[in-house]
Amino acid sequence: MTKRLRIDGERLVRRIAEFATIGGTAAGGVNRQAFSMEDREARGKLADLALSRGLKVTQDQAANLFIAFPGREHEKPVLIGSHLDSQPSGGRFDGALGSLAAFEVIETIADAGLDYSLPIELVIWSNEEGSRYAPGTMGSRAFADGSLPKDIETLKDGEGKPLSSEIAATLAALPEVSVVGLGKPIAAYLELHIEQGPILEAENVEIGAVSSIQGTRWFDVRIQGETGHAGTTPLTSRRDALATLIQSLAELQATIMPRDADARFTVGRIAVEPASINAIPAVATANIDIRHPSTEYLDTIEELLQSTLNKYARSNGCTAHLDRIFDMPPAEFDPEIVSCIEEAAIELGFSVKRMVSGAFHDALSVQPLAPSAMIFVPCRNGISHNEKEFVEPVNCVAGAATLLQSTLNAITKIARLHETEVQTGNQKKMGTAL
Repeated sequence: MTKRLRIDGERLVRRIAEFATIGGTAAGGVNRQAFSMEDREARGKLADLALSRGLKVTQDQAANLFIAFPGREHEKPVLIGSHLDSQPSGGRFDGALGSLAAFEVIETIADAGLDYSLPIELVIWSNEEGSRYAPGTMGSRAFADGSLPKDIETLKDGEGKPLSSEIAATLAALPEVSVVGLGKPIAAYLELHIEQGPILEAENVEIGAVSSIQGTRWFDVRIQGETGHAGTTPLTSRRDALATLIQSLAELQATIMPRDADARFTVGRIAVEPASINAIPAVATANIDIRHPSTEYLDTIEELLQSTLNKYARSNGCTAHLDRIFDMPPAEFDPEIVSCIEEAAIELGFSVKRMVSGAFHDALSVQPLAPSAMIFVPCRNGISHNEKEFVEPVNCVAGAATLLQSTLNAITKIARLHETEVQTGNQKKMGTAL
């Protein structure tokens, strides 16, 4: 029966376009930041679609939204989903594709009359992007930790709006939907997402079976020097903080990624003080992002950051400070769930490739709780977090079809494992009785 299930590709593609109008930008992208009015509208639209089908809708204290078949609350579900929030000038597919494809899976099962036979639940994670309130993957981390962020009462956005009040307003925007506690047992987790990179498109592969996510660390860098007159201070008397930073970053750029193809090194922001055209910078600050699949190699990169900054600081009469502000360890996904994706893709006639995710996703937070994995589909030129982001309709449909079949495969494997455990337990009881 499960092999006869087919998603409605036209419905999925149409719905992606409809949701893209919520927070849509003139350039064809989306500005739907977490807990904003636009985010609430998108959540409300999906909740209305679910309620109109007689599905059960709940939200938790972190404003994660759940959609399930009623009457299955006693079972651990296979959780599928993604997020609906976006970057300020994001694309229409990042997060939304996985969320709406997961709803298409639920609808397909309901259309087939199987709504009470399969323990599947959809989740829309809140604040995956972290563009308005950092860090990202906030909702899935709260779900996994069973607690809200510690700084929920003090964290504010650029307009001074507290996170706590924005979460409360987001929950209140769905008065017909009850609020439940954080976290619950789940059997497995699957997430469909655009690759946000160029590999699948370049290799003409339709489906990525994501086996792991590389680790991420963020740092604040501060170089302390001394200001002076730009016209009268010779080189030998300068303690130029910016020159020190530039020299350090140039060496790091020439070393980290050329040395290891799996390494990522990015400088996202630089600032100086006193920021005057005719004054030597006394302070130079930067934000650095490093990524790698290996925790040990992340340690190596961090040590290289510190030693390089110290070297140029000493030579220029400055001091260097490196503070780690974010640490997301690498994660290996469950091999059995990854195999479910590969088997589904092959069964559906799609080419498939095992791969490592360069970006972190909600699946990274969930994978310690239950067997998890991700499905990637190619995006044009690997562009994401950009209004030019684009996924061909055929790839959207292929991803959704693979999500459906992977979910069914996962349920079958979990059921077989449960049967084996029950039989083993019964045999042990019989042996004890004898």
